[in-house]
Amino acid sequence: MTVAAARCLILTPTISSSSCSAVLRFPRIVRRRPALSCSASPFASMDAPPEGYRTNVGICLADPSLTKIFSASRIDIPSAWQMPQGGIDAGEEPRAAAVRELREETGVTSAEIVAEAPNWLTYDFPADVRDKLNARWGSNWKGQAQKWFLFRLTGSDDEINLMGDGSEKPEFSEWTWMTPKQVIEKAVEFKKPVYEETLKHFAPYLQSDPTTPS
Repeated sequence: MTVAAARCLILTPTISSSSCSAVLRFPRIVRRRPALSCSASPFASMDAPPEGYRTNVGICLADPSLTKIFSASRIDIPSAWQMPQGGIDAGEEPRAAAVRELREETGVTSAEIVAEAPNWLTYDFPADVRDKLNARWGSNWKGQAQKWFLFRLTGSDDEINLMGDGSEKPEFSEWTWMTPKQVIEKAVEFKKPVYEETLKHFAPYLQSDPTTPS
């Protein structure tokens, strides 16, 4: 961040004479905030999704005890672990989109929404990812603007099926329950700031895992 240099002001008083005394009058000072120049950030939190970003929902699925979080490795990039997410259809509400994406990507229907992040969180695609995804979608998105939801699984692990509900092509090859810290550590770099902000917001709803050393 570049901060504009401060300017030095020289004040020249004017003298007003009267029969009794001379009065010094200084010119009025108008204070202006220095101009700031900031480089574009790959991550931002906003009240509404900005233009140029694909609207998307993120799903933080916690186990029944709200201690660990579902994370899965992608079929196309096995080293990339992530929480479920997906685009919002035209005219679809984010909450409805989150329920749909959870079902499509994990097969889960036995779950309840515990919390919703208050703001849209955005991230920019790295150049190679942007070219690949925009070629697939026929678009020109800079990145994604996400609305995140915390779900609690109310059924059993047996309900989780990476083939999803059969309506979409599977995205994940394997899954496991992770601590919030592990979810962030396993995420690809450009998603980590969004994951950190999301899990910071959901932290009051999650329980400490008694098997994890403090």
